[in-house]
Amino acid sequence: MRTLGQKRAEYALEKINTKAPKNKEERKEFNSFIAGSTTMILQNGLIQALAFWLSKSSGENSKQYKLFRIIRDWLNYKNKDINNNFLPGYNNGSDEDFIRKLCELDQKQYLVVQRETLSMLEWVKRYANANIGLKE
Repeated sequence: MRTLGQKRAEYALEKINTKAPKNKEERKEFNSFIAGSTTMILQNGLIQALAFWLSKSSGENSKQYKLFRIIRDWLNYKNKDINNNFLPGYNNGSDEDFIRKLCELDQKQYLVVQRETLSMLEWVKRYANANIGLKE
């Protein structure tokens, strides 16, 4: 049986391999953005950071939207496959549905979701900084 930490690590590795840019310059910018993501969440809150990234996103290939989807997909995975009551009532709808569901959480649930997001992002940052998946 794998631990939650192992599942986070596996998920983050997959996402870095599929979502991170492959050229060095774009990757450097992506890594810098990823590095600041946890600080933004801690200073502003998870919903505020997610909403800001969506507002700055220029489409599905933007670094902001890629990070938003990494977070959203992880929380959906955790909800479905690990703990069905993690985001009660969330059914992997639209981006707006996801934000709305987060807004409906009570403070205790919200902090659990935020803490889980930060834990998963630590793995994303580690793999991004190691330049996993970067073609030389």
